[in-house]
Amino acid sequence: MPVNKRSKYRGSRTCGGGTHKNRRGAGNRGGKGRAGHRDHRFTHFLLLGEVHNGKHGFVSKNKVSANVIDVGDLDQLVDSLIKQGLATMQDDVVVIDAEQIGIDKILGGGKINHKMNITAPAFSESARAKIEENGGQALTA
Repeated sequence: MPVNKRSKYRGSRTCGGGTHKNRRGAGNRGGKGRAGHRDHRFTHFLLLGEVHNGKHGFVSKNKVSANVIDVGDLDQLVDSLIKQGLATMQDDVVVIDAEQIGIDKILGGGKINHKMNITAPAFSESARAKIEENGGQALTA
């Protein structure tokens, strides 16, 4: 009696694959890779967060990426930045150097509860207005 598949099919011409024509070529396994499996592209998207389903639009060669943060998000991070030593407290003003935390531009989203002096390479107009309205300073580095 055979112990494993290898010995079970020893001497058999087709090893359980039917006629000798059946296991010939990639067509019998349905193609290579994801070929022809268009119905699974959405589950692929759900699992990996990416859909490789053709090209759309164009890619600019002059694209400049900048690390940005909303002034409201920065306001929420004040306590943790002070604990980490990335911001300091002078009187009642929080002093933050945005370049130390890897931020290139401050945007104007969110609400501010702290009085902050922020030094950054760039500010949006609304961010500058919110900071100064709250008694702080927006300094360009």
